[in-house]
Amino acid sequence: MSQAPARVGLTDTRYFMPLSRLGAVQSIERGILAALDHEWLRVEWIREDIVRLKISRGGHFDEHPSYAVCVDLNHAPIPPFTVAETTTSLVLRSARLEVIIGRDPFTITIRRSDGSSVMTTATGPDGRPWAYATLNDAFAFHRVCARDDAFLGLGEKTGRLNRKGRDFILWNNDVLSPHGEAEFAVGRDPADPRTKNTSTEFDPYYISIPFFYHLDQTGNAAGFFLDNPYRVHVDFSPAETYGICALGGQYTEYVLAGPRIADILEGFTWLTGRLAPPPIWALGYHQCRWHRYSQADILTLAARHRERRIPCDTLWLDIEHMDGYRVFTWNHELFPDPTALARQLYEQGFRLITIVDPGVKVDPDFALFREGVAHDLFCRAASGELYIGQVWPGRTAFPDFVKPEARTWWGEQNARHAQLGIAGIWNDMNEPATGDIPPYAMRFNGGREPHERYHNQYALLMAMATVEGLHTAFPNQRTFVLSRAGFAGIQRYAANWMGDNCARWDHLWMSMPMAMGTALSGQAFIGADIGGFAGDTQPELFARWMQCAALTPFCRNHSAYGHIDQYVWSFGPAIEQIARNAIELRYRLMPYLVTAFMRTVETGEPVQQPLVFAYQYDRLTLEIDDQFLVGRDLLAAPVYTPGTTSRQLYLPAGEWYDWHTDTRYAGEQFVVIPAPLDRLPLFARGGAVIPLWPDAPASTMGYYPETIELHLFIPTHDGVYTAELHEDDGLTLAFQQGAYYRTLFRVERRGQELTISGSTRGDGFAECARTSFTLVVHGATPAMAVVNGTPQAFVNGRTTFTNRGEAFVVSFTV
Repeated sequence: MSQAPARVGLTDTRYFMPLSRLGAVQSIERGILAALDHEWLRVEWIREDIVRLKISRGGHFDEHPSYAVCVDLNHAPIPPFTVAETTTSLVLRSARLEVIIGRDPFTITIRRSDGSSVMTTATGPDGRPWAYATLNDAFAFHRVCARDDAFLGLGEKTGRLNRKGRDFILWNNDVLSPHGEAEFAVGRDPADPRTKNTSTEFDPYYISIPFFYHLDQTGNAAGFFLDNPYRVHVDFSPAETYGICALGGQYTEYVLAGPRIADILEGFTWLTGRLAPPPIWALGYHQCRWHRYSQADILTLAARHRERRIPCDTLWLDIEHMDGYRVFTWNHELFPDPTALARQLYEQGFRLITIVDPGVKVDPDFALFREGVAHDLFCRAASGELYIGQVWPGRTAFPDFVKPEARTWWGEQNARHAQLGIAGIWNDMNEPATGDIPPYAMRFNGGREPHERYHNQYALLMAMATVEGLHTAFPNQRTFVLSRAGFAGIQRYAANWMGDNCARWDHLWMSMPMAMGTALSGQAFIGADIGGFAGDTQPELFARWMQCAALTPFCRNHSAYGHIDQYVWSFGPAIEQIARNAIELRYRLMPYLVTAFMRTVETGEPVQQPLVFAYQYDRLTLEIDDQFLVGRDLLAAPVYTPGTTSRQLYLPAGEWYDWHTDTRYAGEQFVVIPAPLDRLPLFARGGAVIPLWPDAPASTMGYYPETIELHLFIPTHDGVYTAELHEDDGLTLAFQQGAYYRTLFRVERRGQELTISGSTRGDGFAECARTSFTLVVHGATPAMAVVNGTPQAFVNGRTTFTNRGEAFVVSFTV
């Protein structure tokens, strides 16, 4: 076995003691329970491709280590498995995995049914196997890897998508806080970029997800979810081992067989929940700014977007709209009639979103504070005193979201707020950020449980409370909550943005691997503040950022107080046109984006995908994190350096069409593509059907077009290719009862003959106005088609045919 160093992240593990000897074994419903020194080991089959490992502390198991896992394992089917014992080992087998437990010394080895490795225990700094070692309240383990293996995941992390060669801390952190920077610079060389909170290497960030993929040198992947919400250090820096150390809590780990990344992500999101279906307007363009707006200013801002023909669905209000930063209040000098504002915006096709921080001002004259104190709904210190932190209102109390009654109360406040006409809720400062006062004295569940257990879960619980309140008030409506922080499972309730970034080119680059790493960790609804939040953006940077962000799941322009304007029109007509074009492309792609999001809702598959997700056996894709797939069939290669007019990029296997020129390229090659300032390199896969709206509406509100364009990119090789289109009302949960259309497109080429057929399921929905499809062909110039048995002409590569949700067949010669 390979030997690990003593250091795991910044935790010295040399004094830890490994558990070493397996004792008596007994069968349990899903696997086995075995004595392990003075503790107990449980190995349980969750699915045939997922096994759970648990080790007790003090002889007791924590059956609810976090709020991450939402599947009811008491009612999940038990897969067939066998158990075999020898004098040296215990072997458990399912159809997909084999778990081998070494008796003395205690080791864990897991293999797939074909014999390929999933995990192997490594030796620790004392030379003994470290399947599990403890020191006081902490535990650690070391495992084997190879020099050329790769690691993906861990949620929102800076740096490259491949985590190999680095170490990480999982602890939700208010990144631009000087206290957060100072705390995590301790123990590092001052020259280390990880000590600077604006660096693209700084760690930790706002979202902590203890889930990762280990890819071996053949491309096979295994998944590992450590269901532990405490501070966790992960060290992938050694060449041939890796180590993990949790500074509290119990060891509960889910091991997912793979070997496909997509299957692992499906299993992880089955455990922790799938993305909540977003309302369609949340997929539109969002305008936000931390600024002291008035009600009249917001109406003027809305009118400016409409006058300048800039599609936009949502306007946001940051903290200045409140009365002294008291949550759920309004500064009535600036906003005399919030209900009228929301109504007037709605009439122009805008939704209104306001910020909601968890910090409640300590003020006996503030009704919300009095109510929270009266019902014992705030966090307490160990002394029993109310925990006091410091954020925008000054001294603040924090809801104890571990208490169900506190979650209910908070949900009711959000619902009451939404009934003014607020369309969505923006959860900020929920790491939780506590300003000049450290958070560690904040305790939960009436002061009985330590801060460290719930710090990383605080945002998840806040989002849970918010969504439950909104669902109670608006039971058939899709909710939209945006959260800065999160933990595994946050995707069930909220989208995330990547927090307080900077108006810098390297932060534009960082937004790509950070978003893709978060998406691989279960949270697909993710995006960065366009143009950068902190600092003054520049015209070229703004244009390039807008082009990139228009193709990401969450698309919001946001900037900090006191910096230059960065509205779409702020940099002159040329930049305005570039930004408008990018936003219009996003809106025309809305049917494609909606379909990609629904696939995420159903399977966990990301909307913004790293190339390695779809091409994991192509080793080149492991190191490509400045390109991404948008859904399954579009490939974007944003420009992220100034003065660039061309871009080298990699095209994976298949055939690819330049979106702008229809030039066709073979895959598995690097190409250099022109990239003038008004063009983002974008490619469509050969054989794809990309559904588009015929134009870009000012807003998604009430927009149900009579035709949808089907852009078919002709494959050059014989074969069958598939694509989908999902249509529903975009606002309610009625699709769950069948109120939708899901059209499966089947493209088949045989020699010079090409056929595209469509089959549809679903019962339709009342708002659907579509009466036709317009087929647009790329890569060929056919003159005639046969549509459902009737000849029909192409005009400029297009032909339109009637369709209201029924099956169809179109064939032509290429």
